[in-house]
Amino acid sequence: MTDNKAIKKLRAWHHKLKEKFTPFSPKPKSIKVHDLKENFRLAFQKPHSLAYSLVGEKTVRALPLFRDLDSNLQSSQLKISFKAYVSLTVLTSILLSFTASVIVPCILFFALHMSLSSAILFGVGGGLFAWAFTTIGFYVYPLYRADKLRRQLEDELPFTTGYMAILASAGVSPERIFYSISNVTVPLAISAEAMDVVRNVTLFGADIISALEQTSKRTPSERLRETLEGFISTIHSGGNLAAYLREKSQQHMKLKRISLTKFSDTLAILSESYVAILVTGPLLLVIMLAVMAMLGGGELGGLSPNLLLQILTYIGIPVGSIIFLIILDAVSPKW
Repeated sequence: MTDNKAIKKLRAWHHKLKEKFTPFSPKPKSIKVHDLKENFRLAFQKPHSLAYSLVGEKTVRALPLFRDLDSNLQSSQLKISFKAYVSLTVLTSILLSFTASVIVPCILFFALHMSLSSAILFGVGGGLFAWAFTTIGFYVYPLYRADKLRRQLEDELPFTTGYMAILASAGVSPERIFYSISNVTVPLAISAEAMDVVRNVTLFGADIISALEQTSKRTPSERLRETLEGFISTIHSGGNLAAYLREKSQQHMKLKRISLTKFSDTLAILSESYVAILVTGPLLLVIMLAVMAMLGGGELGGLSPNLLLQILTYIGIPVGSIIFLIILDAVSPKW
């Protein structure tokens, strides 16, 4: 009995000592390390979540300035909420503006040996340019993505409606038609739209008419919207769904031929513009600046001919080429 009492006392003392020294255990440090790792993971995987947690409450006044972004985000199928996207826009523009305001003067003053006042002025201008360029980029990106999705959907519509007509002719129900489109092996833009319809029907319990109406309101393609509205009207009126889809397939195929003809004309104009702006123009400027540097010409806006030549070679031509690539990608059809 005495041994048992001694063991119990030792256990009680051990428990008291453990509770006493618990605050000095390294658990808080491990928790802080875990939080730091979680923040880094959010910064790389979900930067909009981190931005919303940092500046989300402070961007309430800026939301009216981005009132058109909400509908553009829905059309572009970006899985980001409106407030989180605005928070990411504000935080990124501030960070890039501050970085440009610090880096540009340092480069101009230490590397290019410009005067301190000119370097500071260029730094302020670079910071303002970085802020404006970042904000405009975030504002335009959903529009660009929605337009890209629209072109993909309209390029796939002739074949998609034909496939739907075949299924409708076989007596397949509308729900199964969209389920079949959502599970095709080839990755298509229309598969994501069909998957949303199937999700609304199977997961949220909506009927096929309501699911199609929601998709038609959100899609960026006018042709797909008209096709879905006609699909709904045909179901309501009890018409021949297979005949309607066959007619739509032929109509979209004609429109696709017309769009390809227009694209060939646009591509010819872009090629001529590229040669004139980024081949002939820079060549003339290089010759002119080289001659000015050899003859000891004066500075233009505080910039020497050698510096202007370097800016044209390493900044102007690459940036112009990137802009032309973006324009070409924006107007080209997505096969």
